[in-house]
Parts: sequence; C-alpha cells; structure tokens
Amino acid sequence: MQRFLGGRVLGIAVSLAVVAGITFAYRHVLHVNQTTVALSFLLAILAVSAVWGMAVSVVMSLAAVVSFNYFFLPPIGTMTIADPQNWVALFAFLVSSIMGSQLSARIRTEADEAHQRRREVERLYQFSRKLLGEGNVIQLMNAIPDYIVESFEAGAAALFLPQKDKFYRSGFGAAYLDEEKMKQAFAVDEISADTQRGEYFVPIRLGVRAIGSLGISGSQLSRQSLDAISTLVAIAIERARAIEQLGQTEAERQGERLKSALLDSITHDFRTPLTSMKAAVSSLLSSFPPSATPTHELLSILNEECDRLNRLVEEAGEMAKIEAGEIALDIEPVAVEEIIQAALGHCGASLGGRPLDVRIAADLPPVRADRERAKEALVQLIANANLYSAKDQPITIAAELTGKTVSISVADRGPGIDDFEQTMIFDKFYRGKDQRYLVRGTGMGLPIAKALIAAQNGTISVTSQLGHGSVFAFTLPVERGGKGE
Repeated sequence: MQRFLGGRVLGIAVSLAVVAGITFAYRHVLHVNQTTVALSFLLAILAVSAVWGMAVSVVMSLAAVVSFNYFFLPPIGTMTIADPQNWVALFAFLVSSIMGSQLSARIRTEADEAHQRRREVERLYQFSRKLLGEGNVIQLMNAIPDYIVESFEAGAAALFLPQKDKFYRSGFGAAYLDEEKMKQAFAVDEISADTQRGEYFVPIRLGVRAIGSLGISGSQLSRQSLDAISTLVAIAIERARAIEQLGQTEAERQGERLKSALLDSITHDFRTPLTSMKAAVSSLLSSFPPSATPTHELLSILNEECDRLNRLVEEAGEMAKIEAGEIALDIEPVAVEEIIQAALGHCGASLGGRPLDVRIAADLPPVRADRERAKEALVQLIANANLYSAKDQPITIAAELTGKTVSISVADRGPGIDDFEQTMIFDKFYRGKDQRYLVRGTGMGLPIAKALIAAQNGTISVTSQLGHGSVFAFTLPVERGGKGE
C-alpha cells in the first residue's frame, strides 16, 4: 500500500510539473496558437497515463484545463470564458484527455497482464520440462517441491501423498507449510489461499479424483497457474508410475524369455547323454538274462530312470517352445471322437488294465483345433488322472456340446484338490502338497495342457472335492457352420 500511494504522489507531482513546464514554455519562450497548446497538453497526459495510470492522468487533465483556460484563452489571466465556443473547446479537451487516459491505462493494464501470462507460461513450461526429466517415482516425489521453488521463485513448497501418508518438502527457504491445511486441501478437494501470508494449498487431481495436495508459499500465483501446476504434477506422478510399471513388466518378460532360453538349452544338452545312456542300458539288459537278478534289477532301474529323465526333458523342451511362441498350429475341423481315440491309443500302455468310461454325446459337431496338439493336451489330463488315482478306480472321459464350444473332460476318483491349490494347479512345476512326495511327476503336464488349449482359443478348468476326485475339462471352439454356431 505504501508503495502504491508513493507511486501516486510521485506521479501527481511529475504531472503538475509537466503542466507547469508546458505552460511556462508556451507563455515565455515559444508563442504558439491555442491548438498547439491543447495538443501538447493532450500528448503529455497520454504519456503520464501510460506510466502512472488513470487516477494521475485525471488530476493532470484538470490541471491542464485550468492552466489552458487561465493562460491561453481570452480573457487571459482570469478564469472567465468570454467566447461560448471556448466552453466547447475546454469540454472537448477535458473529455478527450480523460478518454485517452482511460484507453492508455487499459492498454497498459492489458499489456501487463499479457506479460504476466507469458511469464507464467514460461515458468510452467520450465516446470514441465523438469518434471518430464524424472523417471523414478521416489526421486520425482522428492524433487517436485524443489522444482516448484526454482520455477516459480517461491519461498517454500511441499507435497502430500495420502497413500503413503508422507510429506515431501523443498530444501529451499525456511517457511513451514501447515500439514493440516495440506491434508484439508486434499480432503475438501478445493484450492485454499492465505493471501496475507502468501500461502496456497492446492489439491492434486488426476481426472476427477484427488491423489494428493501441494503447499506453496512466497510467490504470487493466479488460480489458473495453480490448477496448471496441480495437473502437471498429477501427470508427472502417473507417468513415472507407468514407466516404472513398464520397466518391471519388461524385466519380467525378459526374465521369462531368459528362463525359456535356458530351459531350452538345458534340454537340448541333456538329450545326447540321455540317448547314449539309454542305448547303453538297453544293450546291457539284453546281455544279462533275468536270472542274474541283482544286476538285471539295477539295470532295469537305470532304464526306468532314463525314461523318466527323457520325459522330463521332453516336457521342459515343449514348455520352452510354447512360451517362446515357437509352436506351429495346424487349425482345421477335427472330429472330437478322433481326438479322444488318438489320446487313448497313446496312453494305452501306461493305463494297463484300468477301467475306462468314455461318454461322447451323439452328433457332436467338429471343432476347430490342431489335431495333434489337442490330443497332446488330452493325453496330459489322462496321464494326470492315471497318476493320482488308484489303479482299480475308473477314469471317465466325456465330451458334450456347450454353446459354441465342445467340452472334453477327464474325471478321476483320486484324493481331490482343495480350493486354495486349485488356483495354482496350472502353474509350472507346482504339485499338490499332499501328493508331491507320494507320486512321481514333474509338475509340467497341466501347464503344458493349459498352454496348448489356450493357443487353440480354448479354456481349461478344474473342479474338485477332497476325498471324491477331480474333473479336468477343456473347451474347443465349434467349427463354423456346426450345430453350435
């Protein structure tokens, strides 16, 4: 206020001095006509209004009218106006000077506002560049208050994030921002300003949802700038989180690729020695008659373990190819009966004399599938049922139409799977906690079946009850034009 009044007083003093100077010059130095005097006063008034504003220019206009009347209009030296036309001239001069002053002051005000907006835009641009330079969420949170202080010449700044219930403060300035007011700005979701102390408390909005709040002190900022700062901070936080999440996802993806490559390499390197071992054991078995009981028994164990390792290597290699997307599918219309019969033919030796109950609904339409891959998935389910159920218990294989898909299920009468384990049963290498030490297996059969069915646009699921067995089922889409379409 003191600065404001001081500027006004100085402006009035200067304007009166200018009026006195023009009057003295045209009275005693230069002798000009009345029109020149009036125009000189008008130009001086416009110049003063551009510097000190409307109020000072009005005072100067009145002083100029008095001086013009007293010193230049007859009768000179009196305030009397003899000619009526001079009344019109004085009134026109006064109106022109005031209107010109008003226009000049308005232009000056608009120029100042435009300059202020340009300055705010430059600061916001500088602020946004600093925000976009940070990719780490933690570093960004700590840097935001400092960036606000640097970009907007503030005394202090602070950031509040309710998810972490944590405040991040600038390292500049000694001003302390009230934490309760920052929390209130977030809760109310409205900007609050204390103009006397020069403090602003702004909610940070992401869309229509507040995710935090800012506190700023020691800087004069418009509401538009506060909204822009809030929006930029919200976008920067979300961008940093997205980049961090993308990095984690990419790391996981690269880890899976590395795991698959390593698995494929290991399986490839295992095949040659396993083949040699299998050939050697088979040769020794043929050399030793069954009567050589100890030797023959040891060789038989070696032969069985070689077969088991071969199966493990084959399953690991198959899983590596599936995860790498290297399996080629030959999708064509396939009869469901062909898939089931091919799977049973493949599992015949391992099933032995186990009773089977095959139930295929009549008039099933063909499905769109890869014949060999669909058979392989069903083989995995049959092998799983054979491993985890008693040899004298039957396995039921059923096929039925379910809307636009055909469902093929394999039911056993094993120990069953509890609800918690059902969510993990299709994970790689996972085996039931109660069966992993009782039944020999690799934990790869069900994941392979799931991947193969998913590659053919199908789904796989399990339904189980402890003590009553499990039902594994997968679906395959019906061939277009079939009954399900």
